[in-house]
Amino acid sequence: MHYKTIALELIQDRPGLYERLRMTKRLLPSMEAYAEDLKSLHDEWKETLLKSRPDADPYRIAAEALEMAIQDLQDRLPCELPTDEADHLSLADAIRFVRTHTPPA
Repeated sequence: MHYKTIALELIQDRPGLYERLRMTKRLLPSMEAYAEDLKSLHDEWKETLLKSRPDADPYRIAAEALEMAIQDLQDRLPCELPTDEADHLSLADAIRFVRTHTPPA
């Protein structure tokens, strides 16, 4: 699967984000930027995993690295909140939002 296809599917998994990007004509540039991020994350994870397990099967390393990169990108995508419920954000939702958008220390 190509990075752009994966990035588009991740955006489509968030209908609010998808619609907002589509309506503002930012879907294509955003998808391309997310695809570039995904590729970079994938390359970083492959390098990290290969260093920790130099004798491992490169195909397995690549597959594991892609899974980790996809998870990282999912964590970076904006959360979507329905506009009519934005005023009723629960404490748990607020904490989840902050944790998702705070880089690891």
